[in-house]
Amino acid sequence: MCGNNMSAPLPAIVPAARKATAAVIFLHGLGDTGHGWSEALAGIKSPHVKYICPHAPVMPVSLNMNMSMPSWFDIIGLSPDSQEDEAGIKQAAESVKALIDQEVRNGIPSNRIILGGFSQGGALSLYTALTTHQKLAGVIALSCWLPLRASFPQGPISGVNKDIAVLQCHGDCDPLVPLMFGSLTVEKLKSMINPANVTFKTYSGLMHSSSLEEMMDVKQFIDKHLPPVD
Repeated sequence: MCGNNMSAPLPAIVPAARKATAAVIFLHGLGDTGHGWSEALAGIKSPHVKYICPHAPVMPVSLNMNMSMPSWFDIIGLSPDSQEDEAGIKQAAESVKALIDQEVRNGIPSNRIILGGFSQGGALSLYTALTTHQKLAGVIALSCWLPLRASFPQGPISGVNKDIAVLQCHGDCDPLVPLMFGSLTVEKLKSMINPANVTFKTYSGLMHSSSLEEMMDVKQFIDKHLPPVD
């Protein structure tokens, strides 16, 4: 799954209750695994959708004094002007694109796949959706930011996902990834893709985590953009 760590365990999967005609690929946050999110998604699942929650490879993380933990790419700092792990982010995006390709080979067209993630995983899902040649059904970006934002041109992108639907969610009491990051990200996104398709929801009192209310919004977004085809 990950080019930089072939020993990464296989993703946690919530299979479709009947034939899978759509998929959600959801990327966890720093130091986590896919298991918790697969359980959360199982709680809002639709019978025709397969949910795939891969596990990040284990690597030393600069932010955490080089301690090794599951991480999609290195994080050097959490301020808007912190240096970013450009090579690691790009390599991680390639791993995600390979996962999407795998589902396409399994018979699910890429435009029936939603890419999502929380925190570092949400950041990677946004970056991947904006740089891939695979047309996707949508992006779910929870408590996150857009990585390598200076690498994107000013103004609209020309790629296949220029009209992609994005649900971006953020707690207004997030101490780790401040709400301001979410607000800056949504403004940047609206300048790059069709702003009518970008939804930004904030949750009062929510810290750096998810909530039932947020998961209901996620379910509504998935149901809208991945309706049953039969």
